[in-house]
Amino acid sequence: MLFTSPVFILFFLIVFLFSRLPLNWSLRKSLLLVASYFFYASWNPPFVILLWVSTLIDYAVALKLGRTESKHARKALLGVSIFVNLGILCAFKYANFMSESFADFVGLAGWNVQYTTWSIVLPLGISFYTFQTMSYTIDVYRNKLKPTRNLLDFALYVTFFPQLVAGPIVRATDFLWQLKEPRRATSPQVYWGVLLFILGLFKKAFLADAVFAPIADVVYATGATPSALQAWVGTYAFAGQIYCDFSGYTDMAIACALILGFRLPDNFRAPYGAIGFSDFWRRWHISLSSWLRDYLYVPLGGNRKGRFRTRLNLLVTMLLGGLWHGAAWTFVAWGALHGVYLGAERVVRRFVPERFGASRLAKALLVLLTFHFVCFGWILFRAETFSDAASLISVMSGLQQSIGLPSFSRWDAGLVMLAMGGLVVIHSLCRERRVEDLSAQASWLVTAGVASVMLFLAVTAGDRGVEFIYFQF
Repeated sequence: MLFTSPVFILFFLIVFLFSRLPLNWSLRKSLLLVASYFFYASWNPPFVILLWVSTLIDYAVALKLGRTESKHARKALLGVSIFVNLGILCAFKYANFMSESFADFVGLAGWNVQYTTWSIVLPLGISFYTFQTMSYTIDVYRNKLKPTRNLLDFALYVTFFPQLVAGPIVRATDFLWQLKEPRRATSPQVYWGVLLFILGLFKKAFLADAVFAPIADVVYATGATPSALQAWVGTYAFAGQIYCDFSGYTDMAIACALILGFRLPDNFRAPYGAIGFSDFWRRWHISLSSWLRDYLYVPLGGNRKGRFRTRLNLLVTMLLGGLWHGAAWTFVAWGALHGVYLGAERVVRRFVPERFGASRLAKALLVLLTFHFVCFGWILFRAETFSDAASLISVMSGLQQSIGLPSFSRWDAGLVMLAMGGLVVIHSLCRERRVEDLSAQASWLVTAGVASVMLFLAVTAGDRGVEFIYFQF
């Protein structure tokens, strides 16, 4: 049930109407939980069982942690939660990848290993809700959060449908308190929620699917032979596609939650206006990058154990962040590349004075430099194989000539460059501003006009049945 489909709009309207009924708060939460299970089951009903397993295990572990003082027993309990959650994740997401990788590695030594490839369907959103429930038990283990005794509240926290399948990854500290008292959205919340949903729909249906995706798909198709210019345009197109696709989903998720009276954390803050890679990861997929920082980078030692360990910790964190995105070595390489970026940035900062980037011109140049390094990373993220990525990089750098793609329209290429250039400029100008603040400053007539245009373009863009990219993660 895609956010962009008429079926979802009907489903959400029904849920919204029930949320406005003068019912007991526990009953309203129960209806919301049932709606969330129905939303998830509409994709593949049996996988609701995995949600139940994660919910019940982590609920029970957290309650036991709250009553246990022994350090060894507490570590064992946390180990149960991590083992179950990561075990399920690895079984469904990484089983084939690990088998194939093992066979490839021993094959380098001349051994021929036979392995079985399982036909495994990846449960929708498993990477997101697994990290979400793990953060709860880890926070309880660290005594940063008291375990909730209300199973209904915890189940709704795990399963809340707006952010269930593609985030943001919500911490229990940000959500459970909202379930204590009855919530009903105010008129301003509904108003802003509707505007934000239209913005997300525009990003996904028009920009991601109609403007960027056709070019990116042609350039990155297996066996494609783009020219250097076409390869660059295709890479810019994918940079725009993945941002508009993922941030569009996030906008719609936050909007749906807000219309129901709940607040979810931001997941994007003008990432293509970032100055440097640390800044980029403070703006891109914020819920994941902050999760990796708090539950992996800091426990590894963070920046507290010298320069070498800091860079090693960054590299390990980003390697696992890349693996989180997909069971392929290209994703691992993408994560490693960003780990190298972050380590190199720390070295550069030691020798370059801070005043170097103080002027507007210097900031603009640093934004463009950061953006192009990020785009280089997107090649590894999007390419199916290392061979495809290497071929594309060779063409883009002029080391290899190509005949070009005859189906590549100049009009489409120009539209991609205009849209991508506009995104970078808007992100650069809005580094410290939120869309909500900009909307509040504009007159209602301007806001209504812009929203109407975006809605018209989104609705008339064409096929609205294209899945979100991050559904595969």
